[in-house]
Amino acid sequence: MLHFAICDDEPLMVQEIADCLSAYMEEKRISSYQISRFSSGGALLESGGDFDLIFLDIQMEKPDGMETAGILRRQGNRSLLVFVTVLRECVFDAFETEACGYLLKPLDHERFARTMDRALASLKRRAAKSVMVRQGASCEVIPLSQIVYCEVQGRKLYIHLDSGGIIDCYGRLDEFSRRVDGRFFRCHRSYLVNLDHVRGSRAGQAALSQGGSVPVSRLRESDLTKALLQHMKERDS
Repeated sequence: MLHFAICDDEPLMVQEIADCLSAYMEEKRISSYQISRFSSGGALLESGGDFDLIFLDIQMEKPDGMETAGILRRQGNRSLLVFVTVLRECVFDAFETEACGYLLKPLDHERFARTMDRALASLKRRAAKSVMVRQGASCEVIPLSQIVYCEVQGRKLYIHLDSGGIIDCYGRLDEFSRRVDGRFFRCHRSYLVNLDHVRGSRAGQAALSQGGSVPVSRLRESDLTKALLQHMKERDS
């Protein structure tokens, strides 16, 4: 089941987004979904909900939409975000929170549908791709979307997850990198990072959306910047 959230302090706007969403899902013949409604960023944060997609107003009482999105990302929340606002000038700030859409009020139904098309395609890609790792006689299947980065120390790989957990196994980073997809970038001889979780690169470090960073070798800094730009372009197309 898909779980959507709508966060806006205007009840009429919440209803309009819900109506657009329901009409879109009916057109796509998707019946398994749920819509949760919130009148403030604080209420959304307090819910602790793990939503597939959040429609988020920008102009609200503190915390406003941008602040709420920033808190969600710092908490490791990977929900897709679509901002709904009258403010055209905030579109560049939306990239800082890795938003997948930016809709202006009043809603344009065709633009809403295109945004939903991209969002559902992204959710489908997330769900479809995974990697299996062996730990002795056991094994574990890990969705690629949950992997923030992987590092090698000696003969062991340490896979860092967006939940904060770490899975370790024996293996080589070269071999592991061939088993994942194009969202992963070899930023250092000992590190492989998921570009979905990278917020930027500076002074030999790639900043991560969950906080912290991973090292970037001097010879790969320029390639990382290019890879990030290309990845953003492909993700938003």
